[in-house]
Amino acid sequence: MSDLLLAIVHHLIVFGIAAVLAAELALMRPAAMSAQTVRLLGRFDAAYGMLALAILAAGFVRVWYGAKGPDFYLHNPVFWAKIAAFGVVGLLSIQPTLRIAAWQKAAKADAGFVPSLQEVGKLRRVMLAEIHVFALIPIFAAAMARGVGLG
Repeated sequence: MSDLLLAIVHHLIVFGIAAVLAAELALMRPAAMSAQTVRLLGRFDAAYGMLALAILAAGFVRVWYGAKGPDFYLHNPVFWAKIAAFGVVGLLSIQPTLRIAAWQKAAKADAGFVPSLQEVGKLRRVMLAEIHVFALIPIFAAAMARGVGLG
């Protein structure tokens, strides 16, 4: 039963991350950009950070205390591909997080602040790349769950 609960928590967090990424991308449009949008992006980005930490914790617990045990995961190259994809997503998220934080600071100083169209477009492209790499994670997870990579 504890393995089932770990799996449920793990999956719900992943769906939460996907939802937050989709919401951020939906807001990251030049036509939608305003000081209020910047505030919302900041809230979503904070939620994204908390969910990323939560998925690391849940994943760690699943690897070490789940029914399959660490040998199933640690010796599987598909697991490491999944971890690498997660790492790339994390690296891609740095620039949007830093820009959103800077925008929030600028919006606090100037209620009429709106980021430039070029900057919004650039971050949107980074976020699209982030979402595309994120899509690899459940693909690797499904393959791994079916024993792909165990030889």
